[in-house]
Amino acid sequence: MIKNYIKIAVRQLRKQKMYAAIKIGGFALSIAACLLIGLYIRDELSYNKSYPDTSRIYRLVEYYAHDGKVEKGDDYPAPISNALKADFPEIEKSARLMPNSLFPGAGSNELRRADQMENTHEEGFTYADEDLLNILKMPMVYGDRTRALTEPNTMVISKRKADKYFPNQNPVGKVMYLNNDQTKPYKIGGVMENPPKTSDFQYDFLLTLNGIEFYKGEQTNWNASNYPDYILLRPGTNIDQLNKKITADINKNYLLPALLSISYKDAAKELQKLSFKLQPISEMHLYSYDIQDEFKHGDIRFIWLFGAVALFILTIACINFINLSTAKSANRAKEVGLRKVVGSTRFSLINQFLAESMLYSVLSFMVGILLTWALLPYFNLLASKTLAMPWLSPWFMPVILISSVVVGTLAGIYPAFYLSSFKPASVLKGSISAGSKNSVLRNGLVVFQFTASIILIISTFVIYNQMKYILNKDIGFDKDQLVMLQGANTLGDNGVKNLKDELLKLSSVKSVSVSDYLPIEGTKRNGNTLYNEGKSKVETGEFSQFWVIDNDYLKTFGIKLLEGANFAVNDKSGGVIVNQTMVKRLNLKNPIGKNITHGDDKMRIIGVVKDFNFESLRQPIGALAMVYGISPSVVSVKVSGGDMQNTIAQISSLWKSISPSQPIRYTFMDERFANMYADVQRMGNIFTSFAMLAIIIACLGLFALAAFMAEQRSKEIGIRKVLGASVQSITRLLSFDFIKLVAIAMLIASPIAWWAMNKWLQGFSYSAPISWWIFVLAGMVSIAIALLTVSFQSIKAAIANPIKALKSE
Repeated sequence: MIKNYIKIAVRQLRKQKMYAAIKIGGFALSIAACLLIGLYIRDELSYNKSYPDTSRIYRLVEYYAHDGKVEKGDDYPAPISNALKADFPEIEKSARLMPNSLFPGAGSNELRRADQMENTHEEGFTYADEDLLNILKMPMVYGDRTRALTEPNTMVISKRKADKYFPNQNPVGKVMYLNNDQTKPYKIGGVMENPPKTSDFQYDFLLTLNGIEFYKGEQTNWNASNYPDYILLRPGTNIDQLNKKITADINKNYLLPALLSISYKDAAKELQKLSFKLQPISEMHLYSYDIQDEFKHGDIRFIWLFGAVALFILTIACINFINLSTAKSANRAKEVGLRKVVGSTRFSLINQFLAESMLYSVLSFMVGILLTWALLPYFNLLASKTLAMPWLSPWFMPVILISSVVVGTLAGIYPAFYLSSFKPASVLKGSISAGSKNSVLRNGLVVFQFTASIILIISTFVIYNQMKYILNKDIGFDKDQLVMLQGANTLGDNGVKNLKDELLKLSSVKSVSVSDYLPIEGTKRNGNTLYNEGKSKVETGEFSQFWVIDNDYLKTFGIKLLEGANFAVNDKSGGVIVNQTMVKRLNLKNPIGKNITHGDDKMRIIGVVKDFNFESLRQPIGALAMVYGISPSVVSVKVSGGDMQNTIAQISSLWKSISPSQPIRYTFMDERFANMYADVQRMGNIFTSFAMLAIIIACLGLFALAAFMAEQRSKEIGIRKVLGASVQSITRLLSFDFIKLVAIAMLIASPIAWWAMNKWLQGFSYSAPISWWIFVLAGMVSIAIALLTVSFQSIKAAIANPIKALKSE
């Protein structure tokens, strides 16, 4: 019987080649999209789950509730790790990480072997406690994990870096220098395996925290927060109870005394707003989009969104199958009637039609897998991933087989029940044909198809409009023609000064500034609380960024000085330049000449600059204070807009003459700025791709339906032509019904898309409005695509010779 079902299914496939191709093609495209999204989601969900004790590893997250919102972060005072281990028996191990580039050594460095002279720039440095390796149970290639970071001035490097600097050697005990600092040699204590790709801990160099004190008293200071803390819990720990105990203990026994020691206003009241919670490390990647930390995260909201997109696209393909199966019901009606007359049961007919659906599904999955394999490199480029087809994974083929059966059943079950329900008497009288011409269900499914497609189109337009807004918004500084030379700190103070002087002699160079504090993410930051003079005991102060810049900084970055004066060369006035937000938050009426304090330091305001966006546009502009000094890792060069290639060549030649043992490394400010929003660009590209795919699949179905309806109405069209109807009127008649469905879909999709994208834009402090033209354009595009799809069949039917349609009458 099964063999017979398959034979009939193959016969039907061969008989209706165009419809079969559309069914299989639409299914295959949707399956490819689902597989690609599935691989992406699987990769995102696997982050930080490869560690042996993943279920017991947590990080501490602080929650600070004020002004009607909750701020989350993971930076803590240096002594917190020892306090947690001492006060809570539930905690087996606790270890700190310190990747903040404010402190020398963390972030990026110029690195070299002690027995070589040439420096190489390297990223991925962080300070870490020795127990971090034990908490994560990092596998070691060389060295003992439990002792690798025990001694001061030791570091653990990854296998790929060991192979780079010490090929075919055991580097344990070897010495390396950071930034040419020969007064502080680092000995390699161990080599760890490369971090897994699905880990947020993408560090190649772990510098020990043993023996480290970045300033006097830093390791016992409870009033400065720079250290994320990771915890290994004992089995069976009650997380909710421990969260409450940590909050009560840390606030009462450590933070309150620390705040009272500096006469902090309303210390006890402020700490009531602060609480601590443990976050599983397995949730860190996808559930930290609202936590201020050092990692680049995924976002669980996007996972749900992409999952919904995959479901939409698969549903559109299933709708094509249902529509075409029911639309062609008249062609199968006589077959059903005759089968029933000769004794076939409804159950056997259902099995027959489900077998056909299964055949289409299996063939579609085969083609879809090949499409996935072919499109995967392009998708990796879009999503910035390195996904691979899991051909050899034991779960892959069973999942594919089960999915093909499930999809085939879901797509075929309604047509199977519908077609098998025909009564032989009605079929043989010919009454089925009329009913197949107009189906409320079929029209409803077409509306659903285009609703999903139009939502994706509108979303794509909104994302690209927001990206355009970001790149063209007045951000308060000039990011164009700015070349940033990196790694200049290895030159020493005199070398940096010499480099700046020589650069200014080049005709193509307008100005030069030396500062690591740049108005883009990923550069040095220093957050501190500042007060009005004499108000530190009666006001809570203003948390702000505290930057070190030189006298050419404002000129080089095109930052507007609203009032007061800039710094002088070698300024020793102790003055400070603040932004408008700082003036507003400290309630300074006439700020020039007023004093503000930072700890015991008093600074006189000498200038006020116009607010500029120094963080992502996802965040509002914060308070900023800038003092004079040299922070020499980055030299920013403002160049003229002429021959950029020649200018770079001149700068490179000059660098080589000053630092022959270190290759020049430079980036452009506008490129770094655009890279801050690479995730938005990726999201836009992915949505564009899937929107196009959804439209193609929907149009395949629309094309087939238009062909079928033209075939069904061929006699009507013939009569109309005989009576004098024009080609244009017949084309309009056949096209109007479909265009009407797309228009209805547009009316349904618009409010849904507006709501969804409005929610997305709430993640930006600065966003472009969702304008009316976006919906109009999306509607015009959708109608134009639908019109092009059906017009071919409509025109073909309109110009056909009516004699061919009427010759049998």
